[in-house]
Amino acid sequence: MTARPDVVITGRGVVTSAGTGVDDNWKRVSAGEPTAVLGPDLGVLGTQVICPVRDFDAPALLGHDARRLDRYSQLGLVAATEAVGDAGLRSDEWDGSRVAIVMGVSVGGVETLTAQHVALLQRGPAATSPLTMPMSLVNMISGQLAIHLRATGPNLTVSTACASGATAIGTARQLLQADACDIAIAGAADASLVPLILAAFARMGALTKRSADPLRASRPFDRDRDGFAAAEGAAVVVLERENDARARRASIRGRVLGYGASADAHHVTSPHPDGVGAQAAIRAALADAGLTGADVDHLNAHGTSTKLNDQAEAKAVRSVLGDEVSVCSTKGVTGHLLAAAGAAEAIYASLSIEHGLVPPTANLEHVDPEIDLDLAPVPRQQSIDVAMSTSFGFGGQNAALVIGAP
Repeated sequence: MTARPDVVITGRGVVTSAGTGVDDNWKRVSAGEPTAVLGPDLGVLGTQVICPVRDFDAPALLGHDARRLDRYSQLGLVAATEAVGDAGLRSDEWDGSRVAIVMGVSVGGVETLTAQHVALLQRGPAATSPLTMPMSLVNMISGQLAIHLRATGPNLTVSTACASGATAIGTARQLLQADACDIAIAGAADASLVPLILAAFARMGALTKRSADPLRASRPFDRDRDGFAAAEGAAVVVLERENDARARRASIRGRVLGYGASADAHHVTSPHPDGVGAQAAIRAALADAGLTGADVDHLNAHGTSTKLNDQAEAKAVRSVLGDEVSVCSTKGVTGHLLAAAGAAEAIYASLSIEHGLVPPTANLEHVDPEIDLDLAPVPRQQSIDVAMSTSFGFGGQNAALVIGAP
């Protein structure tokens, strides 16, 4: 059986409430500086804490075409442009037929859809934009990236709710190992901070109600957590086979050593209480990497700041990785990026390896007594060779990535 080629990360791009660009993101994430602000007032639902991307000038970054893109596509294109530049690649020089794009999405262009629905109700059908569908379809981020980057290879959009970013990176790695492409651009984007989506999450009881103190609202694994802070953003990596990357003398940012996925088959919104599906995804990722739980030095956890998710994840982590792995959740800083969470957190895991630093779990004041993990409430220096990132989504979707040092 032919050995599968090693896949490496040669480019990274991130846009979140922590900043536009990898450097700005890492500065705030590594310092544990929360970014939450007050968003739309949802009245009796009692929550309005969000983590939006601020100071984002789409026309300045993307030119005249920005107005034809939903915000989720704008964020994705900016993150992808940074990643491609970081990889030292140029779309006018590569063979586009060998470039794949795999992007993760949740609800797609919901900002466009909700705005156009208002136009329909207030002014009638003729008031709706002819760009409504090409701006809102969930696959448009991948299609727009293909146009922007002249990439004519495999073009996929995956949707596994809040595991979408991790699923996209894992799928892109498989395409490279199958020789379906030579370069894979993978990640996810989400811009769902509209009243409809926020109200829907609030009605489920998923969102924090700490509106009086938004900066302290997102508090993963804390005893007093009461839900997540909804966020928006995008994160993209450039993946290549290691031999190809070294042949062109690319800077290697990390390795994607393993990927695992599973389904809880338990409930549409609640994780299995014992984290059975999460365990399966973590074990599958380790098996794919040829490693054991003892080999993992650090975990960037899904850690949403919701009661059920944090406890179920903690049980899964202790069961598979043991009690010596350092654990953090960067959602205390960025909030929950929904579809983009897994891609951003995989990048943060690679940065933890690069800088030898475990980011703090912001707002962690009193650890939930049901959660027995080695959590970092403050930044911690640590030599890290192997890190993991875990992602879980509605529908019982689970994904895990193993990231290795360059």
